[in-house]
Amino acid sequence: MKRMTIVIPVYNEAENLPRLRRVLHDYLAESPVETKILLVDDGSTDGGLEEIRVMCEDPRFDYLAFAQNRGLSTAIKAGFSCADTPLVGYMDADLQTTPFDFDKLLSFIDEYEAVVGYREKRRDTLAKRIQSRLANAVRRRLIGDGIIDTGCPLKLFRIEAVRNIPFFDGMHRFLPALIMMEGGRVKQVPVRHFERVAGYSKFNLFNRSLRPLQDMLAFRWMRARRIEYRIKASSLQRCE
Repeated sequence: MKRMTIVIPVYNEAENLPRLRRVLHDYLAESPVETKILLVDDGSTDGGLEEIRVMCEDPRFDYLAFAQNRGLSTAIKAGFSCADTPLVGYMDADLQTTPFDFDKLLSFIDEYEAVVGYREKRRDTLAKRIQSRLANAVRRRLIGDGIIDTGCPLKLFRIEAVRNIPFFDGMHRFLPALIMMEGGRVKQVPVRHFERVAGYSKFNLFNRSLRPLQDMLAFRWMRARRIEYRIKASSLQRCE
């Protein structure tokens, strides 16, 4: 039987947590696979950790809490490292995507190392949509990964695929590209997108545009210097 952990980074989303709890309970009741939830509190300062602890009275929920804010990539890395299921998914706590769309991703995971969503009909402000389109276009031009919407916070992976890739700050924008760099296959699937109904976005022009550009250049540097080799012959069995 397939088993999945959904990792959900949380940073100052106290207003969203009661609704998130209800939606996750509804999804767990209908999920086609055995599913666990792992909430990663990224040093929140809004009191949301107490609500997370209440959520985790349900044995299907667990949490990690950072001593200080370390960023989205670190929260995802910690969640992936602690997951103990063959499949690991990722979604945001703001519920602009829905866990019910994991069912769409699950239908392809036997054939791919990663199945990632793209937001078919964005429910964001015009400014955010323009910034996102420009960022995605520049990223595809610079690194050629072909990913339509790398910022879509709904992704599913085989656990061995994400444990084998290098992690660094800003990594969350390049998860599909990193999987492909290691020879993995990636499938893109359209998913639903919803307006934010509580809390506020943690992204701005700097961390949506300028920082990603720096990270793209770093990714290109790393990929160009990646060590690859094939062993022709060896007297060591384990190296053949």
